[in-house]
Amino acid sequence: MATAVYKRVRRLNVEESAYIAGIIDGEGSITLDTKQKGGNKHLALHVSNTDRVLLEYLQKIIGAGKIITKRTYKPHHKPAYAYSIHNRQALAVLEQIVLYLRTYKLRRAKIALARYILVTPRNGKYDDILHKKREMFVQQFLSIVQ
Repeated sequence: MATAVYKRVRRLNVEESAYIAGIIDGEGSITLDTKQKGGNKHLALHVSNTDRVLLEYLQKIIGAGKIITKRTYKPHHKPAYAYSIHNRQALAVLEQIVLYLRTYKLRRAKIALARYILVTPRNGKYDDILHKKREMFVQQFLSIVQ
């Protein structure tokens, strides 16, 4: 049985951080994603685009994350792709780009950086108090919209 290798996020320079922040502000999202196992909402950064080269560049300079091909529903639609990075890797990216975010995503980044680790145990086990704190975090995070 093969084990997955956890990739570390690269240390970004100022230009890379500002560029990624611009992409996230314009084309991306900072959200809580339920597509991972366990049903809990996990922190995620997503960027969807029809330019796969752009997403490959993000993946290369960040050093982690994955790119998927999205389903095309109509023949005249261009192929589309999505880059995503989750949990602590997403936090590591946010730490480096938060100074350059300009939209409502700045508020989401700040709350994630301040509270996500505190309400997300690595073992996934929640007592009643931590579960309530987690639910309050999720509600507050998701209430921040454009």
